Amino acid sequence: MRIVSLLPAATEWVAALGAMDRLVGRSHECEFPASVQSLPAVTSTHFTTEASSGAIQEAVQRSLQQGLSLFRVDLHLLRSLAPDVIVTQTQCEVCAVSMGDLEQHLSTWVDPEPELVSLSPMTLKQVLDAALRLGTRLGRMEAAMNAIAAREQRLQAFREVLGLGGNPPASELPRVACIEWLDPLMTAGHWMPDVVEHAGGRAVLAEGGAPSERVDWDALREADPDVLAIMPCGFSIEQTRRDLHLLTERSGWEGLSAVRAGRVFLFDGNAYFNRPGPRLYRAIELLGTALHPEAPWEVEPASWERQHISESAE
Repeated sequence: MRIVSLLPAATEWVAALGAMDRLVGRSHECEFPASVQSLPAVTSTHFTTEASSGAIQEAVQRSLQQGLSLFRVDLHLLRSLAPDVIVTQTQCEVCAVSMGDLEQHLSTWVDPEPELVSLSPMTLKQVLDAALRLGTRLGRMEAAMNAIAAREQRLQAFREVLGLGGNPPASELPRVACIEWLDPLMTAGHWMPDVVEHAGGRAVLAEGGAPSERVDWDALREADPDVLAIMPCGFSIEQTRRDLHLLTERSGWEGLSAVRAGRVFLFDGNAYFNRPGPRLYRAIELLGTALHPEAPWEVEPASWERQHISESAE
């Protein structure tokens, strides 16, 4: 079986299932594990992801208003790879090549046409269900079950260290606002409220299983979360730090409870939080140790994974 993955999360699941030897192509955004970067990239983007939050938003909206796809697909290269399975998504036309675009590109494909597999989970449970479905399609169902079981066991041990084994009342947990975009301001929906819950927090201004939403600055001030977790979609901490002024220069920033208490954290959203892949388990650990710093968890976050906002200004 020959696999082309156009979704970074799917590429990570392929690796976790021990099927990297079947992967023959990837998207330009698939960079983990590092070995995947030796494979040909069959997509590219019409805009630079190194721009500021506002510039990226403007470029995306301009393309969408003109009815243009955000991604290029090298059909000649894709055909030459002769995939049996192409993995993509129907969830977000900004994050990866969509199923609709791919179907259009393949409308003139000469038989045998590859099978399209779409992974579009909206909750953490659906992330795991999607991994099992992918494992079934790749003939790696047992590997998928083992991969998930190992991560679930580690998660259970982590929650016990945090003192969450007894499921404390939500009112006792810190209220967390997860910022997924800075200009315009957006909070993280989809699986993120589940991630917050597993990390020992309570998400505000977001609903599990629902898309991420724009929020007014006044709404964030009114919600006044105990913790601000900043993880813009597709951004590393370095990129986030560059645009952080879009929050810190707003009126009322210094008055937020999270700011006054020194509980504002930057995370590598691109690596851990924005992708519905196996590293969501690490995302839970990173967030959990920020929400519960007293917990004696043995693995300390690296500086590129998580930073306290005071560290980001150094």
